[in-house]
Order: sequence, then C-alpha cells, then structure tokens
Amino acid sequence: MTTHVPQTVRSDARDNRIRILDAARVVFGEEGLRAPMREVARHAGVGPATLYRHFPTKQTLIVETFAEQRRACHAAVRDALADSDPWHGFRSLIERICELHAHSRGFADAFMTAFPDAMDFAADREQTLRAVGELARRTLETGQLRPDFVVDDLVLMLMAHRGLQDTPRAARVTASRRFAAYVIDAFRAAPEAGAPTPLPPAPRLQLTHSPSTP
Repeated sequence: MTTHVPQTVRSDARDNRIRILDAARVVFGEEGLRAPMREVARHAGVGPATLYRHFPTKQTLIVETFAEQRRACHAAVRDALADSDPWHGFRSLIERICELHAHSRGFADAFMTAFPDAMDFAADREQTLRAVGELARRTLETGQLRPDFVVDDLVLMLMAHRGLQDTPRAARVTASRRFAAYVIDAFRAAPEAGAPTPLPPAPRLQLTHSPSTP
C-alpha cells in the first residue's frame, strides 16, 4: 500500500503543475503579465500554496509558461540568419515575431521588457535585434532595404504592434499579419526607375441642399 503513495503524490504534483502552466498561458496570454498569481491559481483550480510550491516566484512561472514561445523565437532568428536570401530572411523574422506577439499579450510584454523581472526575455529581445541588424546589413547590400533603416525602427514597429492586443482574439492574428505586411512594405527600398504615376484628381464632391422651409 505504502509503495503506491509516493507515485500517487508525484502524479498529483505533475498534474497540478500542468494545470498551473495551462492556466498561466491563458491568463497571462489574455491579461498580460500584470495579472496576479492568485488569478492563475484560481483559473488552475489550485490553492495559492500549491502554486507557490511549484513556482516560488512570478518570474519562474513566466519563464516556464513561455518556454515554447522562446524556443520559437530562437528558431525564427536562426532560420532568418541562415536564409540565403537576406530580404526573405528579414521579412520572415518580422512576420514570425509579430505572430508570436499576436498570440499572447504576456509574451509580447515579456519580450518588450514591460515586466522588469523578465531578464531572460530581455536577452531574447537583444538577440533578435542583433539578428535584425545583421540581416539589415546584408539586405542593404542587395538594395532591397531602404537605406535609412535603423534597428530602432523595428522596436517602434513592435511597440505599435502591441496596440493590436486590444483587438478581439478571433481577429488579432489576421490583423497582425496585415500590420506586418504594411510595415515590411514600408521597410522595402523604393524603386529607383521612373517616378511614381500620379493619381488622377479626385472627383469634386457635389453637395445638394434641400430647399429651406419658410
């Protein structure tokens, strides 16, 4: 009988840990990193003591919660740097980072260092920005990137992208993809051959007035 107790305890602890992480992904994903730990515990159906036994600090919970997103971010950087087409690598990195942020407000907060204790994510951010700088250097040599691009432009873009978190979840990823497409187009070097074709003049707006009443 007693030989089964430790195994049962380990199984219960494992199940609790899984429930806590699943709850943290939902809570932090929708509410951001300012969501309290007690809300994660409530969503997981466990007491605060159980939560803190598994994750003594909010920082440890955040790191575990977004481990998959961090791996995806690292993979996006590796793939972009390994791409033989610098412009394609540059574009794909922006698209994949935007999609990761669109899926989770909490990951976007951590990546953009909105949560001061998320130091591991700050390192990920710096790694990504260094990769963007290297990709920009390569892409400039091909003439496909606008010559006045600086890495801070991407930071500004990601700050603006966080505004999409207020978009309903069902539409957020689609909106993020459109946003990324517009930004990438803005980063693209303008064609040098020929001046842009001017638009035809807009038709004048005809206003009609109803006769005044006496």
